[in-house]
Amino acid sequence: MPRILSIDYGLKRTGIAVTDPLQIIATGLTTIETPKLISFLRNYVQQEDVELFIVGEPRNLDDSDTHATQPVRKICEKLRKEFPNIPLKTVDERYSSKAASKAMIEMGMKKKDRRKKALIDEIAATMLLQEYLQGTRE
Repeated sequence: MPRILSIDYGLKRTGIAVTDPLQIIATGLTTIETPKLISFLRNYVQQEDVELFIVGEPRNLDDSDTHATQPVRKICEKLRKEFPNIPLKTVDERYSSKAASKAMIEMGMKKKDRRKKALIDEIAATMLLQEYLQGTRE
């Protein structure tokens, strides 16, 4: 089975997570510098079969756009043009970074490691993907 790839897009860094081939478990893949995202994905989809991109869409509590919503919409357009054969879905990413930070605490990670923003982005992408997987099975 092909994989599902999750993207926690940021202006500086982007967290990426992916499912196993059976689409059971979401695993953090990496965090990359955002300008390198498209080339990273080009290389990745040449090596792995990807059937779907999941992109976190930032929203405020009242469902209005945040400062980061427009850049996410732009990258979604770019992904659709660059990878026309891979469908893309956006999912609500409210609280994803906060949830990732909380999960890091619950995992017993040291404070020094919890300050690594790249790790937070990767965990946030993983959590987005795991929530998506759980939602499709309910």
